[in-house]
Amino acid sequence: MVNSKDLFYNIAKKDAISTANAGRIMLNTFFLKTNKLTLLLILASFCLYGVFAYDLARTDHANLISIYIVLFGLFLKIVNNNKDNFSLLVGIAIISRLVFLIAIPNLSQDFYRFIWDGRMILQGFNPYLHTPASFITLGEYPISQAQQLVVGMQELNASHYSNYPPINQLLFIVANLFSSSNILGSVIGLRLIIIAADIGTLYFGAKLLKRLGLSQHKIFWYILNPFIIIELTGNLHFEGVMLFFLILSLYLLHKNKWQWAAVVFALSISTKLVPLLFLPLFVKWFRLKENHAKIDFKKLISFYLIIGTATLLLFAPFFSMTFINNYSKTVGLWFGNFEFNASLYYLAREVGYLITGYNQIAIIGKILPVIIFTSIWCLALFRKNQVFSTLVKSMLIAFTIYLLLSTTVHPWYIASILLLSVFTNYKYAIVWSFIVIISYLAYANADNTENLWIIGAEYLVVYAIIIFELFTKGRRLEIK
Repeated sequence: MVNSKDLFYNIAKKDAISTANAGRIMLNTFFLKTNKLTLLLILASFCLYGVFAYDLARTDHANLISIYIVLFGLFLKIVNNNKDNFSLLVGIAIISRLVFLIAIPNLSQDFYRFIWDGRMILQGFNPYLHTPASFITLGEYPISQAQQLVVGMQELNASHYSNYPPINQLLFIVANLFSSSNILGSVIGLRLIIIAADIGTLYFGAKLLKRLGLSQHKIFWYILNPFIIIELTGNLHFEGVMLFFLILSLYLLHKNKWQWAAVVFALSISTKLVPLLFLPLFVKWFRLKENHAKIDFKKLISFYLIIGTATLLLFAPFFSMTFINNYSKTVGLWFGNFEFNASLYYLAREVGYLITGYNQIAIIGKILPVIIFTSIWCLALFRKNQVFSTLVKSMLIAFTIYLLLSTTVHPWYIASILLLSVFTNYKYAIVWSFIVIISYLAYANADNTENLWIIGAEYLVVYAIIIFELFTKGRRLEIK
């Protein structure tokens, strides 16, 4: 009689051998179908991502810029040389991200705050009602590794209330379920979530491109871009999750599943507030069946009501008057107090210095949102946004205006226009995703002060390519 354990072992052994053989066949097929130059480029890319992830500090500006330039060159070559090998590019995208899996982010400290917020909620605290510094000042340590997390996030972040919306907070909780007492464990949790979101963006982005009659290959200008891999997977910025929900929403909208599109759009808003900027652009989208020239206000209002209701429900568990006060003040800081890598704002600031002798951010920071709001409504009312391609272009232009008028433009903010540009013929976002790396030169000195000549050089390139593409008729650069 055969022992059941032996039987199980033999079956498992056969399965393992079969799996190993299948793996070898796949690898052999991969190597046979991939030429030696492409393999060399791919391996060089993986190695450089490894160096970037595990052996680089943001103060090491020479290596930072050099490695990024080489990675960008490899990215362009790999994507251009493999237009007919979709599965290969998918594999590269996933492996490039997994290279970062156990690395502590080296260009941003925001992840310490993500871990803090998630652990606070798990301990029953509302992260919108308490600043990390308020506990440490009193000698209280409400969560595991509290002191280490506060030191990591630094004083500025620790002294403010959380400004991360509820879906973000939910994901912070999930990440801390991987490990509630080990920072690396929580980092791995955060990273797996962001990688999953990128895979979702790849999947639905490619499907949306196909529906629009565009090459699915174009999605790799976003997915394989070193900027996206480093800033989102590497540095754990949740723009990737927000953009996954945004693309899924647009995909559902294109399929005329507008109710579900509205729900998913609310999830995007509740991850990052950025999609709120796009709400006016849907004004012309819904048309009456019997008269396509007229707006279907019933559907339009229902669309907005679903988004508004779903968003409010997501915020409801944290609701209180104190929350409203703290959250509005924290969000307001981005236009009223913080300054980084700005363009038109820095010019306006210099004019203010010349006239008054001091920084006029309190005034300028109130004027700029009005200009942004007015510009977006002009796009909503005067462009044919009932056409899907025009709608996406309007979203791209709207967020570009926002970035050019903002007081704070962190590098990872560029991710939104980079993804939207994939569905258009505009290429300036790819150029911006390359040149934005020089903004990290602000960390090359002890005071972390920006060199305005460097910022000027960055925006000289950005404005030049934008003007070339938007205003030079018949000469727009295209992404095939």
